[in-house]
Amino acid sequence: MSVAVVIVNYRTAALTVNCLASIAADGWLPGRGRVIVVDNASGDDSVAVIGQAIAANGWSQWVELIPAERNGGFAYGNNLGIQVCLQAEEPPGHILLLNPDTVVCKGALHELVSFLETNPQVGVAGGSTLDAAGVVQCSAHRFHSPLSELDRGARFGILAKLLSRYVVSPPQPTTPGPCDWVSGAFIMIRREVLETVGLLDEGYFLYFEEVDYCWRVKKAGWQVWSVPTAAVTHLEGQSTGANRRATRRAGYWYASRRRCLCGAYGWVGLAAADLLWCVGKAMFALRRPIQRKVDEDPAWHTWDILSSDCIAVLGRVWSRVCGREPA
Repeated sequence: MSVAVVIVNYRTAALTVNCLASIAADGWLPGRGRVIVVDNASGDDSVAVIGQAIAANGWSQWVELIPAERNGGFAYGNNLGIQVCLQAEEPPGHILLLNPDTVVCKGALHELVSFLETNPQVGVAGGSTLDAAGVVQCSAHRFHSPLSELDRGARFGILAKLLSRYVVSPPQPTTPGPCDWVSGAFIMIRREVLETVGLLDEGYFLYFEEVDYCWRVKKAGWQVWSVPTAAVTHLEGQSTGANRRATRRAGYWYASRRRCLCGAYGWVGLAAADLLWCVGKAMFALRRPIQRKVDEDPAWHTWDILSSDCIAVLGRVWSRVCGREPA
């Protein structure tokens, strides 16, 4: 068995079934690998709906449905599926983490497996993601940093050029090449990487877990590559319920951002990132009325960044004062 696919479902049974149907239609995986669908304690009829689809379509020989006991987050659900794969009698050489709100394009799975098998120095590979209209989205990224926060806050062309090496999401390349991290919606990991680097960090409930994992992979000496010829259509936000027009983001987004930046740059780096974010947003606010720019961030985004990080820092200080190990 050359590959296993892990799909984590949370109240998106119809999307998960559609994703499985795209794998079946591609025709490459059945007979060569398996799919593990982890239902992250959805609390709805997801298990029944997915189970019925597996039986009705004759997928039971290559699809296994595992109901989780609790919703421990995206990393937790993926780790549950990964562990099942690694503990198999014949563990796969590669494990693909695939969002339920994706549709696999023809040949994508074969393309990623072939790439990893012919490039032993690459530990993680990801492909292109297309939106619902077929437009290519960036899935080959650079690591987040304090200077990338300045760029993201300001959204100013001249500044972006000056900080080009810090732009998190540059234009998607058209040929395979190395990058810092790839989108967690469609990411294939070599088994040896999982055995040496370990599983995903379950301290991330949702968001930034793939950034953290690719950071750890590169620190361990492996390469991360983007393979644009392998593609999926990603109906972004449908599996998480995220809404770009929402007034606020969920609290776990801010916790994940903080965990990621602190892990890479420490608490001083987090403070620098927050400061430069505010500088960038101030620059954007000054230009916005003149250029009639639309602010794509939630209305309370900057406040939520600063308040959540300040509360976390104060909690850490208080824990140390009280002699307790900080979380």
